[in-house]
Amino acid sequence: MRDLAHRLLTYEDAAGKTSEPVEASTLRVYEKLRHGLGEFVGIAGFQLLASRALTLARPDIPSLSAVRITEDGSLQGLGAIENQFDIEKDQANEGGIILIARLLGLLRLFLGEALTLSLLRNTWPGEALDDRNSGNGRTA
Repeated sequence: MRDLAHRLLTYEDAAGKTSEPVEASTLRVYEKLRHGLGEFVGIAGFQLLASRALTLARPDIPSLSAVRITEDGSLQGLGAIENQFDIEKDQANEGGIILIARLLGLLRLFLGEALTLSLLRNTWPGEALDDRNSGNGRTA
């Protein structure tokens, strides 16, 4: 899931083609997941999955303690990580990868790999989800 999360963030970063901060690609991936999967599992279902993913990611990236999941499943506080904790761009990127990987891992756990990948392909048709590493059995 980590490799898949990294590919999605890299794809969104390249698609943005701006000088936006690192968290912008994480927010774009997260929002696409929220909107696409929210239709499938509902707002409350996505909010619960996202909250659990954030809880699982925090031990790896303690600066994620500044991040919150709102009632509608939105992500708040990700932009404050770099400023508040004075961390480097690579650490902020790592936090985004881990958070998205944890969320994808939970989706795979509850929905199964085939359905998760199908939902992701609907959200990112084309090159973001090639089949090179999607079935390699790695977990988040």
